[in-house]
Amino acid sequence: MNSRGDVLSHHQMCAIEGKMLQQGMNFRSSESHSVVLMSRRPNAPYPDRFSVDGRSLHYIGHDAYGVPNKTEIDQPLVTNHQTLTPNGKFFKAVADANSGAPQERVRVYEKLKPGVWVFNGTFRLTEAHLVSAGGRLVCEFTLVLDDESEAPLQVAQSLSPGRLIPTEVKLLVWKRDGGRCVQCGTSENLHFDHILPFSLGGTSVNADNIQLLCQKHNLEKSARII
Repeated sequence: MNSRGDVLSHHQMCAIEGKMLQQGMNFRSSESHSVVLMSRRPNAPYPDRFSVDGRSLHYIGHDAYGVPNKTEIDQPLVTNHQTLTPNGKFFKAVADANSGAPQERVRVYEKLKPGVWVFNGTFRLTEAHLVSAGGRLVCEFTLVLDDESEAPLQVAQSLSPGRLIPTEVKLLVWKRDGGRCVQCGTSENLHFDHILPFSLGGTSVNADNIQLLCQKHNLEKSARII
């Protein structure tokens, strides 16, 4: 199982999930969880965003498939055949949780650049709303970091404001470090690492405190901290 901050190719991501991930919303892609793919790049199709405190992801649902004017009409909850769309399945999961079912666990992957993805962690799906945007209704889902589901490589860190590394910082670090481990230069099994651990006061919002490490050197550093 990968850990929050791991850098992956699309092939590696699909291998981990045991499924070819082509759509952004993959409800119950396994028995234990769902998967969503997100992006905060300038050309991203949906305005996904993190909360100011870094705890929550506000994920925008997806437009209708195969419709010419899909960006101009409400995002659908059901298909023309009255089956649930991915939006509808996530809405139903929230309703089921409000009625006593367990909250849906969602693994979130972020596209950093073509061919490069980052695992942002496992979240709990807590809310679903239809909100007005540009003259139409879109689905907005709130997902909250599920820290208990993580098995991070680094020393345990508390959930505090700014724990998640912002996209712009990841991009800056990736460019600065050349997409390679700063210790050995490999481009394999990379991880975004806090130089000063967050639990010890290290920041996530300053690229000077973030570096790329391979799995081997990340584990070695973790052992020294512990």
